[in-house]
Amino acid sequence: MPAESDIKCANANIRTSTVWTIVLGFAADPLMRWSWPDASQYLRSMPRFVDASGGPAFEHGTAYVTGGIRAAALWLPPGVQQDESALDELMAQSLNPEITGDMALLRQEMAEHHPPEPHWYLPLIAADPNWVRQGLGTLLMKYALQRCDQQGITAYLESSNPEHIPFYKNHGFEVIGKIQHGSSPPLTPMLRAAK
Repeated sequence: MPAESDIKCANANIRTSTVWTIVLGFAADPLMRWSWPDASQYLRSMPRFVDASGGPAFEHGTAYVTGGIRAAALWLPPGVQQDESALDELMAQSLNPEITGDMALLRQEMAEHHPPEPHWYLPLIAADPNWVRQGLGTLLMKYALQRCDQQGITAYLESSNPEHIPFYKNHGFEVIGKIQHGSSPPLTPMLRAAK
């Protein structure tokens, strides 16, 4: 079992590898593959999505990886936002026009579910599929949530895969709604009060 000492902050030198670990980890994710069903389209678009939605974590020292960059979690500290203009541009350039409206509604409702008080936001956590079920996600989650608890701050995420909801519940997150529009898979907003 890996240890907490195996976790480090992802710096600029390993940013690209970290992004690709997340891209691999989301390759079968229902929402991501609804967004980009064609494999080549997914591989072109997903790295840009990771940078736009979780990229600020690299600048704030809150992009965490396990040894060998086998798993990664990009946390946005309180007050730090995703790059909405980059997300808008990516969606306009890459989405099938048939789902553009549904995606806009999804993103709007995601924003509405964010807690109004300062909170830590986890837009992305994933393991290289070669390393799933090794306890890496648990290690990353415990590491970050310890900081949330020390600061007495809420944590928030949206699960884009229903199979992962029990994992988040095991770490104290509670389902606070359901987001779904048109043909989209469900997105589950989840909140965890500081312990």
